[in-house]
Amino acid sequence: MLKVIVNGCFGKMGRVLTKCIEDDPNLELAYGVSSNQKEKTSFKVFSTMSDIPKKCDVIIDFSHHLALDDVLSYALNTKTPLVIATTGYNEEELSKIKDASSVIPIFHSSNMSLGVNVLLKLVREATKVLNGFDIEVIEKHHNKKVDAPSGTAIMIANAIKDVLPNLEYNYGRYGREAKRSENEIGIHAIRGGTIVGEHNVIYAGHDEVVELKHIAQSKDIFAKGSITAAKFLVNQNPGYYNMDNLIN
Repeated sequence: MLKVIVNGCFGKMGRVLTKCIEDDPNLELAYGVSSNQKEKTSFKVFSTMSDIPKKCDVIIDFSHHLALDDVLSYALNTKTPLVIATTGYNEEELSKIKDASSVIPIFHSSNMSLGVNVLLKLVREATKVLNGFDIEVIEKHHNKKVDAPSGTAIMIANAIKDVLPNLEYNYGRYGREAKRSENEIGIHAIRGGTIVGEHNVIYAGHDEVVELKHIAQSKDIFAKGSITAAKFLVNQNPGYYNMDNLIN
């Protein structure tokens, strides 16, 4: 039975994840980490990773990018495999994650959904074939989401740029001189209501349009994806892993 630490256990995704772990007979939710410790739980909750008294098998992080130093410090000191599902990292923070993966196994993905990662593969193939089409990425999320555009939208744009490296990102358009250029990927963020997550990739050519779309109908898909990643990661050597490794 794998002993799991959940960083960000009282966040929206953290709550979904803790329930999924508790429903899995092969997992034990050993500890949670959250700045809010007012709630009663069946597991011990600490305010920082460094307060955790015993080493566990794996950490799943659904917290906030500002908590990165805390979770990396603990994971490195205890040599604990780490699944990072948090979004909103800047280049410096991403570099820290990559550096840490030389010491411990780290699984990092901005979206833990299997379907989204199949979408990324389809996007790469479509981009190869539909060369010359204008490409736009539209993402929709609930009105409480902090970062924009979503980490998944950036993953999609990066997948496109893997094929067409000369394209540049245009984060929305505004103004009287906002005509679309030929070498851009338009990325647009919509926030409203309780939308779990929608990502639409539009390829617009001469007299035809191709669309690729993923709709998340619950947060469970992300929690279960992170659990699958954790089960995969505990058997790996130090290194940087993502959904491509898991799918392949």
